[in-house]
Amino acid sequence: MSYSLIHNGTLIDGNGGNPLPKAAILIKDNQIVDVGTEDSIILPDEKIRKIDANDMFILPGFIDLHVHIMTNGFKLEDTMYNPLSYYFYRGVENLRNTINAGVTTIRDAGLADIGVKKAVEEGLIVGPRLLITVVPLSMSGGHFDFTLNSGFDMRISYPGLPESICDGKEEVCKKVREILRAGADFIKVMVTGGVMSANDRPEHTQFTMEELKVMVEEGKYHDNVKVMAHGHGSEGIKNALKAGVYSIEHGTYLDDEAIQMMVDQGTYLIPTFVVIKHNKKYAEEGNLPEYCTEQAIEIVDVHDKNIRKAYEAGVRIVMGTDCGVVPHGLNLEELGFLCDMGMSPEEAIMAGTKYAAECLEMDNKIGTIEKGKFADIIISKKDPIAHIKSLGNPDNVVLVMKDGKIVKDLRA
Repeated sequence: MSYSLIHNGTLIDGNGGNPLPKAAILIKDNQIVDVGTEDSIILPDEKIRKIDANDMFILPGFIDLHVHIMTNGFKLEDTMYNPLSYYFYRGVENLRNTINAGVTTIRDAGLADIGVKKAVEEGLIVGPRLLITVVPLSMSGGHFDFTLNSGFDMRISYPGLPESICDGKEEVCKKVREILRAGADFIKVMVTGGVMSANDRPEHTQFTMEELKVMVEEGKYHDNVKVMAHGHGSEGIKNALKAGVYSIEHGTYLDDEAIQMMVDQGTYLIPTFVVIKHNKKYAEEGNLPEYCTEQAIEIVDVHDKNIRKAYEAGVRIVMGTDCGVVPHGLNLEELGFLCDMGMSPEEAIMAGTKYAAECLEMDNKIGTIEKGKFADIIISKKDPIAHIKSLGNPDNVVLVMKDGKIVKDLRA
């Protein structure tokens, strides 16, 4: 048993209340046991490791609900040139960059397998707490079909990573069961095309209603595992909502009907501004493949408009970035983009902490700095309420604690 005390900082606990100056957090092993002003906490008669926040700002560790931790740009040719072992070593670096940015929990949206999750849990490698989808479900020719029309299959393949392609109710049913067998915490499905696709466009509708219903049903049978749906086009999104998916990722072409369905059903929306904004910049610089340059530029304005409409209508919006398509470590830039869209800094912080934890159904463990929760805590050099975009720079995140253990400390 060991105690730690974080003190001498301003606490922003993730619940949306006023910041608490001269705050302190008492931690026993990996759990928060008391929170308050320094003079209100009764310290145990045991040795305590004291962590001075140096008048900086204490926040919960952030939660990114849409990451591809094993990828670095989705360059299809990488699977031809890079050995498989190199792919895993890059993943180790991606995990480290993510937690150093202040993200202590992620939901991987495809390609992290149970071995990566286990390695983090056992402390073999440093990284955020992982929930995984293993591989997304894609129809033939869909957004996660890496077979080019030349005939070359560019997918990564190894034991433990199921094939993602399935067509028809029977194949879909079997594929969901294979992914669940492989350890998936969520089921991921591509209900539309995507920007980084050689075979489709973002607005293309993929999978039938019957196929989507099978995915949702199989998840319910397996301890109520939820379905997250990559969706840009409105028709594909509405099909997914009618089938009962839990969250919509991206949401570019949301229309009024889809927005109202999301409000009525309480569906989560993860807009992934980071990837939308950065892909436009890369496209304008000529740094994206020719097949996706035009669509990366043209979706930005319509995405901005429709996500703002969804927010104003009351859709539950939470933080996700699609890092992996763009570089890892940019995660907390999403907070600034959420504020550009209309959120207050307090709302944006909650979207990346409290509400994101609720989306994962882990709000009894993470998401806020409260007694009884895991000690996932960061210290920010700058006031994030006054300067929300400062969190997008990992250098301003001077300390990261995950599960009571310090994994980054730049205070000196």
